[in-house]
Amino acid sequence: MSEVLAVVNVGQLVTLAGPPRPRVGHQLSELAIIPDAALLVWEGRIAAAGPYAELRSSIPPEATIIDAEGHSVTPGFVDAHTHLVFAGNRAAEFEQRIAGATYQEIAAAGGGILRTVELTRAASEEELLTAARRHRDWMLRAGTTTIEAKSGYGLDRATELRMLRVIARLNEEGPATIVPTLLAAHTVPSEFALRRAQYVRWIADELIPEVAAAGLAHYCDAFCDDHAFTLEETRTVLTSARRNGIKLRVHAEQFRTGTGAALAAELGAATADHLETVNHETLCRLRTAGVQPVLLPGSVFALGRTNYPPAREMVELGLAIVLATDFNPGSSPVASIPFILSLASIEMGLSPAEALTAVTINAAWSLGRGSHAGSLETGKQADFLIHEFTDYRELSYFIAAQARPRVFIAGREVTR
Repeated sequence: MSEVLAVVNVGQLVTLAGPPRPRVGHQLSELAIIPDAALLVWEGRIAAAGPYAELRSSIPPEATIIDAEGHSVTPGFVDAHTHLVFAGNRAAEFEQRIAGATYQEIAAAGGGILRTVELTRAASEEELLTAARRHRDWMLRAGTTTIEAKSGYGLDRATELRMLRVIARLNEEGPATIVPTLLAAHTVPSEFALRRAQYVRWIADELIPEVAAAGLAHYCDAFCDDHAFTLEETRTVLTSARRNGIKLRVHAEQFRTGTGAALAAELGAATADHLETVNHETLCRLRTAGVQPVLLPGSVFALGRTNYPPAREMVELGLAIVLATDFNPGSSPVASIPFILSLASIEMGLSPAEALTAVTINAAWSLGRGSHAGSLETGKQADFLIHEFTDYRELSYFIAAQARPRVFIAGREVTR
């Protein structure tokens, strides 16, 4: 393919161009749409985006021409919270939940995260890589071009490092950009059930420094909850990560108020994720600290619950919200950002424009990639989607449609 790519006959170019920071308030609805547009790409980066009438004379004769057929073009989706790497599945637990068992009851019986830990520990690196490629490809086909991926199904040195190596290999081979997060503080493994403090100290004193020295994680996450880690245990883990130069994310306030969001604000975390039970006071703390909420409606839906995060309150308070799938084998086997967009509108009251901003430019900023991805602006990597429709609102409107956008990463089509 030529180094120069010209996407022409774009009926609706949704650029999300704007200030170089996460969007809040009314900015969430400002998509910077250009009708009858063209997109010029040079060496994998955006050279220009604007009306076709203005750019037509700038298209060199050697350019490869892509006809968008009057359809909508948007940035590629950025999924800022996934558990991409794991072995096996938990379909049996899915059936148990349908029969009435709760997430906590299943975990107490030895299921849940610990069941996936058992399967993942038994898998080789190549087996985990094969499974993770499959999961990534599901996301790619739905339009996700940047993926945050956590460890956390190893809970021992060998498997945690194996998972992080798989994430690194996926990123190296492409085409999607994969951002690695250490989540050894996911739950306490069975062998440490009576030695919790020892497990927490091992993460903080040994694993985090080793991971940091090897450059295997950009972020460190911890699950702060009644059946996971206490506030002080979470503080120990995250403080070590910050001391070792790793940025912070926190699973917070999924099942009970007061489990981690205020700590995320105190420690200056990049994100606080879940927040189904967060209160107004803590949201104000997050806003003051500049912590981005990552909302995961897929896990609420998949667990059969109804307490979705208070997204509208967050928007009104001026928080830079993010939406993500929380793709994992237990509480959110959801790999589709378009389905998340529908849930966000139907269950959380976000407009299609607000939801789209939350899975593109805001999600990119939450991963430290806002200057590289999330919008179609000059100089950024050319990650974009040519959709099958002419109006971006159809992303949320057609629920679970089998739409297959043409997916381009760094100017190269990756789904055909």
